[in-house]
Amino acid sequence: MSESHRLAVGDPAPAFSLPDAEGNTVSLADYAGRKVIVYFYPAAATPGCTKQACDFRDSLAELNGAGIDVIGISPDKPAKLAKFAAAEGLTFPLLSDPDKEVLTAWGAFGEKKLYGKVVTGVIRSTFVVDADGTIALAQYNVRATGHVAKLRRDMKLD
Repeated sequence: MSESHRLAVGDPAPAFSLPDAEGNTVSLADYAGRKVIVYFYPAAATPGCTKQACDFRDSLAELNGAGIDVIGISPDKPAKLAKFAAAEGLTFPLLSDPDKEVLTAWGAFGEKKLYGKVVTGVIRSTFVVDADGTIALAQYNVRATGHVAKLRRDMKLD
C-alpha cells in the first residue's frame, strides 16, 4: 500500500480556499492568529461521518471557548453539505473539495484499507493548526466514534 504525503507536527499547514455549504469561499488564512481543527471525512450524511460531525457540534462551545475553531472538509458538493448541516444542526464550516486537491495536499486522500481491501479514497484525518499556521497535531485513519473525545484529551482540554 503506497503512502500519500503525510503532514507532521511542525509542518506548515497547506493553504486552501474552498466553497462552504452556502457557496462562500473560506480560506485557512481567515483563521490566521487562531487555532483551528481541520478534519477530513469521506461523505456527508453517512453514519460514521454524521457521528463525527455531531461530536464536533456537541463539543463546539468548549472548543470555541478554548480559542479553537473547527472546519470539516469532504469531496461533497456545497448543496449536499448544506443539507447535511441543516439536518444535523451543524454550525461550523463544512467545505467542498470535489477535485480532492486540498485532501491530497494534506495527505487525506489516497490508498487505504476498507474491509480488508486496498481502495483509493478519503482517509479520515484530523489536524490541529496552531495560530502561526503550523501543524500542532496530525492524526490519520482516525475512528469516527470517540474521536473528538480523544482529540480533546490529546489537546489537554479534558
